[in-house]
Amino acid sequence: MAMVTGGELFVRTLVGAQVTKVFALHGAHLETLFQACAGHGIGIVDTRHEAAAGHAAEGYARAGRTLGVAMITAGPGFTNAVTSIANAYLDRTPVLYVSGAAALRDAETNTLQAGIDQAAIARPITKWSHQITVPREIPRLVAHAIRIATSAPTGPVLLDMPVDVLTASVEENSVRIPETIRLSSRTAPDAPSVAAALDLLARAERPILLAGSGAWQSDCAAELREFVELTSIPVFSDFQAHGLLPSDHALYAGTFHKLADLTGAQGRPDIVLALGTRFGLFTLGASDKLVPVAARIIHVEVDPREIGRLRDAAVAITADPRETLRALLAAGSQRRWRSREGWLAVVREARAARLQRLSEALQRTSAPIHPYQAVSAIADNIPQDAIVVGDGAEAYHWMNEVIRQRREGSYLTHGFLGAVGLGLGLAIGAQSAHPHRPVLCLAGDGAIGFNIAEFDTLARHRLPIVVLVMNNRSWAASQHFQEMVGNPVRGTRLGDARYDEVAVGFGCRGQYVRDLAELGPAIRAAFASGQPTCINVVIDVAPLPPELALLASRHS
Repeated sequence: MAMVTGGELFVRTLVGAQVTKVFALHGAHLETLFQACAGHGIGIVDTRHEAAAGHAAEGYARAGRTLGVAMITAGPGFTNAVTSIANAYLDRTPVLYVSGAAALRDAETNTLQAGIDQAAIARPITKWSHQITVPREIPRLVAHAIRIATSAPTGPVLLDMPVDVLTASVEENSVRIPETIRLSSRTAPDAPSVAAALDLLARAERPILLAGSGAWQSDCAAELREFVELTSIPVFSDFQAHGLLPSDHALYAGTFHKLADLTGAQGRPDIVLALGTRFGLFTLGASDKLVPVAARIIHVEVDPREIGRLRDAAVAITADPRETLRALLAAGSQRRWRSREGWLAVVREARAARLQRLSEALQRTSAPIHPYQAVSAIADNIPQDAIVVGDGAEAYHWMNEVIRQRREGSYLTHGFLGAVGLGLGLAIGAQSAHPHRPVLCLAGDGAIGFNIAEFDTLARHRLPIVVLVMNNRSWAASQHFQEMVGNPVRGTRLGDARYDEVAVGFGCRGQYVRDLAELGPAIRAAFASGQPTCINVVIDVAPLPPELALLASRHS
């Protein structure tokens, strides 16, 4: 009778779930999994730090709208990945984290990398966390974990795998790989709620649509475009939803924070269709700065816990955003919709005024480079289909001012955890999900230091990611906070490190840029080279991103 190991059963279940790539850092506890992955053609992108492996699995899941898998060894391997697990949990990213663990037989023996309950630690920051103790139960529990991770609202799960469970052998014919591992059903809205939403939108004078990350996850780009073109409703998006409506579309109005530019009685929205949007940090919570308190909310969310959390809903629809748009289109196409040219003109004028204010920075001719000049050069010189990753407490806020995406799922950046240092990992995952698309990682000089050894991962796996470091020799967000509250600047300065030379040392290309005229050509040359590249750009620390100024004033 043929025998198979627990690790083999685990990987066969991944194969049944159509998993083709995992992100990992090897440890002895995981050896059986590594060998089984190789035997089944599952690619392993091995990183230099477990945090990067976790973030890469997040990037793969987010860019590919699929399941990410991260394999991390016991003890410090697991604890190194906790930030990624928490990040995925707050941002609803479907990742299966697999942690190695000491053998069950070694419980309470003070053995290596043991003595902590990894499954218990992960429980508050996952949708489900479980230690598998019986080898023949592995396929059932792995399938169960994947279903939980990939079902709405999506999120991370953790399976803790003792090494003796992975290496134990069972009779092959005694275990079956489940046939149904992923679920595909979507929740549709009820007809009365759809009618109520359409009634509000039809009466609205100044409606807007907020496209959140849930809209991206539902794969609703075609339906969104058709609906807003039918109703002439302008669209604001959060980061994950950028590109659902192309940035050059007449009805696209910008990121959520651009709502702050709509001022005055005739400039503020009266009806808000929040599509897959979670009210909180990126909508400034319950404040009046972005979404007026008087505005009536139509809230479409798969998770009923988000309905009414911070903003009361005039119409609450607990359903999938794509199914909701389809229902709105089916019923709304029978209606006559008013012209909204006056309202759209107000939205466009507010956007143009913001660009005009920022354009003054483009006139600077002296060094150092203004950060807005740097991100403008990025937007003007990256390939049209590039995936952009933003990392850094201020760097990504500057990128938000100029990001232009024509394809959905093309801008990955910070979420609710605000985890600085995830950029290289996200970029590795995004490039792995889309090997034929260009990927740019924009990072602050503070952020790049967290996982700088991942330049070695880029070189070893020949991932042609272009990393642009905005180097202002500072933890700028912290420095600006100290300055705003009137405290001395302490512990927030950094040196003029040569990040480009570090990248070269790991086998990548590198370039140091002080002159703005060199930046555009450097970006184009980096993408043309087909090699991983670090462009270290010296920028001015003084300017404060407009979005950060808005966030700082949220309690004023």
